[in-house]
Amino acid sequence: MGPTSASRRRPETSPPVPRRQPSVRNNEEARDLNGAALPEVVTALALRRTHRRLIQMLALLGDVAAITVAFALGATIMYGDPLNHQALNTIAAILPMYLLLASSQHAFTMAVVARARLGVLRAGGSLLMAIFVVGLVAFFLQTVVGVSRGVVGLGTVFAVGSIGLFRVWLAIYSHRLLGDVTINEVVIQDDIPAMALVRMGSIVLDAARDNIALRLDSPSMLDRLGRCLQPADRVVVVCSNGRRALWASALKSSNVNAEILAGELDPVGAIGIGHYNGSTTLAVSTASLSVTDQVFKRALDVTLVLLAMPFLVPFMLVCAIAIKLDSHGPVFFRQPRVGLGNRVFRIYKFRSMKVAQTDVMGTSSTSRDDARITRVGRFIRKTSIDEIPQVLNVLAGDMSIVGPRPHPLECKAEERLFWDIDSRYWHRHAVKPGMTGLAQIRGFRGATHKEVDLTNRLQADLEYMAGWSIWRDFGIIVATFRVLVHRNAF
Repeated sequence: MGPTSASRRRPETSPPVPRRQPSVRNNEEARDLNGAALPEVVTALALRRTHRRLIQMLALLGDVAAITVAFALGATIMYGDPLNHQALNTIAAILPMYLLLASSQHAFTMAVVARARLGVLRAGGSLLMAIFVVGLVAFFLQTVVGVSRGVVGLGTVFAVGSIGLFRVWLAIYSHRLLGDVTINEVVIQDDIPAMALVRMGSIVLDAARDNIALRLDSPSMLDRLGRCLQPADRVVVVCSNGRRALWASALKSSNVNAEILAGELDPVGAIGIGHYNGSTTLAVSTASLSVTDQVFKRALDVTLVLLAMPFLVPFMLVCAIAIKLDSHGPVFFRQPRVGLGNRVFRIYKFRSMKVAQTDVMGTSSTSRDDARITRVGRFIRKTSIDEIPQVLNVLAGDMSIVGPRPHPLECKAEERLFWDIDSRYWHRHAVKPGMTGLAQIRGFRGATHKEVDLTNRLQADLEYMAGWSIWRDFGIIVATFRVLVHRNAF
C-alpha cells in the first residue's frame, strides 16, 4: 500500500534530524521545546556572527599594533631604542586620536573591513588626519619639544604602509570566511514564493519546510522561530497581507532587526516608519549626514578656510583692485541660489560682467564669446578665480568646500527648467552646496545647453551624497586643482 498524503507531507513540516550534529556549545541550543532539530543554517549563522566579531576585533587590534610597531621601528632606526621616549610620546598622542577618527569613519565595521580599497582609505586617511591634528595642536600649544621629526616621519611612512598591507590581507581573509555577504541576512518566505526577490548571499527559511509556520498560540513554535533568528542581523519576511500582522507581532519580541516586505509602497519611496498622534507614518526623508559627520565636515571647512585666509586675503585684494580699474561697478556679484533644504541664499563671486548686463536670476547661460564679460572677468572666469569669494559663504555656513554646486533659480537646459528635466533634481539639496564637487572634477561644468549636461551633473551629485566620507572630500579638493583651468570655464 502506498504512502498516505499525511506521510508525504511530513518532511515539509518536521525535518529529519541531520546526521551531523550542529557544533554549538550545548546540543539543547540546536533544538526547540519538543526536541526537534533546528535547520542547519542556524549553526551556520552563529558561526558567521562569531567570524564577523573576530574580524572586527582583528581590524582594531591590528591597526593599533601596526601604528605602535611602526613608530617603535622609527625610534630604533633613529636612536637604536624602540622604547625611546620620542616614540612613546608620539604613540601616546596619536593612537587615541586615530581610534576616534577611525571610529567616526566606521573603519572597523564589516562593510568597510571587507572592502580592501575602502578599508585602506578609511584607516590610512584616519591615521594621516590624526598625525596632522596632533601636530597642529602641538604646534599651537608649543609642546613640540622632545618629539623627533625623524621618528614621526619614519613612523608615519611605516604605519601607513603596514596598515595598508594589513587591511588588504584582512579583506581577503574576510571573504574567505564570510563570502561576499558581510551580514547575517535571513529571508523568511511564508505562503508567497520569495526566491525571485532574494539577493545573492541571503539565507532563506521556508515557514512550512523549516517548521516555523507562525502560530502565536504555540510556545513551541515561537521558541523554534526565536532560535532560528537568534544569530541573524536582519530578517525580511515575504508573506501575504493577511499574515503581516501575525509576523509583526511575533518579530517584535525577536530581538533582531526585522522587516516585512511591502512592495505596494515602492512608489512612495519610504525609508522608515514613524508615529504621529497614535498613528503610523511612513518616513520618506532623513538627513543625508549624521550629526557626527556634519560636525567633522563643518570642522574641515572652517579649518581649511582659516588656514588659507592669510594667503587668500592679499590675493583677493589684488583682484578687487583689478576689477575696479577695469570696469565701473561693485567688486562682488551676489546672486540668489538654491542651497541646503531648498533654502535660497546669496552666493558671493567676483563680478566678471558689465553691471548693466548681469544676469541675477541665471536665465541665460554664459557663452564662450559672451559680450557681457569684462576683460578682467574673462581671465578670472577662465581660471576659476571668480569663485574664491565663496569662502565667505563657507564661513557663514551657507556652503561647504565640497558639495553639489548651487544653481541660480531659473537655470535651464534646452529651454526647460532643471527640475522639469529630472524630478530627482531637488534631492541634491539634502546637503550643503559646495565650492567644488564630484561633478566638477569629472568635467561636468560650464553652460548647460543640453539636458544631458544637467543629468550628468545630477547623477554625480547624487553619487557623492550616497557615498560621502571625509576622505572623499579631501580627494575632491586635491583633484579640483587639476580642473581650475577648464575648456568649459568661460
